[in-house]
Amino acid sequence: MKYDVLARSGFARRGNLHLPHSIVETPVFMPVGTQGTMKGIVPEQLVAMDCRILLCNTYHLGHRPGHERVKAAGGLHKMMNWNRSILTDSGGFQMVSLSKLMTVDENGVNFESPHTGEMMALPPEKSIEIQQALGADIMMQLDHVIHVLTTGDIVKEAMHRSIRWLDRCKVAHTRDDQAMFPILQGGLNLELRRECAEEMAKRAKVGIAIGGLSGGEEKDHFWRVVAACCAALPPHLPRYVMGVGFPVDLVICSLLGADMFDCVYPTRTARFGTAMVRRGGLMQLNQNRYKEDFLPIDDKCECNTCKNYTRAYIHSVAGKETVGCHLVSVHNIKHQLDLMRDVRQAIQSDSVQQFLRQFLFDYYGPIQSDKPSTQESEKIREVPQWVRDAVDHMGYKIDF
Repeated sequence: MKYDVLARSGFARRGNLHLPHSIVETPVFMPVGTQGTMKGIVPEQLVAMDCRILLCNTYHLGHRPGHERVKAAGGLHKMMNWNRSILTDSGGFQMVSLSKLMTVDENGVNFESPHTGEMMALPPEKSIEIQQALGADIMMQLDHVIHVLTTGDIVKEAMHRSIRWLDRCKVAHTRDDQAMFPILQGGLNLELRRECAEEMAKRAKVGIAIGGLSGGEEKDHFWRVVAACCAALPPHLPRYVMGVGFPVDLVICSLLGADMFDCVYPTRTARFGTAMVRRGGLMQLNQNRYKEDFLPIDDKCECNTCKNYTRAYIHSVAGKETVGCHLVSVHNIKHQLDLMRDVRQAIQSDSVQQFLRQFLFDYYGPIQSDKPSTQESEKIREVPQWVRDAVDHMGYKIDF
């Protein structure tokens, strides 16, 4: 397992991450299949989109069906019929998402199962045991995750505990066919982030993650933490920003030097009939304006949905039939994968300035429609100040 940087442009890198089940081209977006599946999508469809890696959730799989059963089935790859790469998270994020059901101390985390009510102890060693049974290409250390807006001594305490837990994870990690990524913590404190980066980079072999973000912090803080962490980390490690999935965030973070991302957003928003598009950002297909709109979601998209179905059809089934969620999920995942492909091409060809300008102009511009345009529908939204600040930090220009 190794990471090769193939091209650079500004702070951004294009690379290949060599894993046991695939070569992952970076920057990359990883769709999330929490319990070994994405709702309404089968692995063959992901292969058709050339998805090389996806994410599964250790905490949830540990509860249902249980890691012993997954191991008995031949591991997660075989059980879910997926012969490409998998990354499993450690269960640390559930310290925030299920905070009412857990306690944490130096030994680890104690969860109450939301499914059965039974208690589950998750020390670092148990997290690694579960992940080794699942058999993912990349495992994550168990880290002490606190809400990103938390302040006070607990931020530093959680950061140092994450370093101590990393050392325990390394002792428990016995399989040489699985990489393990450390996870940087430190909240919004840039000095703590740099201190954590220095310590964890010494222990990282294949890659490293930037955790504890995308929890409601202001975007101006978000991008500055990502920028500081990327600048503090050595160039030979791929940098994984956890929980990032909004298109603008993916582009900005990639150009700041990050390489890997994951989020449930593309499939979660699809359940409500919301499609992701380059022109205008989001298309709310459950709105009446689309009931007689016979264009595809995106006439430039090559996904099966856009090749075969209209906005009007999806409007008629969105929120009513499961096929509506399926069709929009297929499109949204393809949209994210295609966006990252275009980011990689811009880095490779050293044309980031041109790509970035066009992406932002389209994203904050009007949505394509088969209806006559009006002055209001052609209006371009203001690019947020945090985006402008990040772009300026990277040395690029926005001239609109």
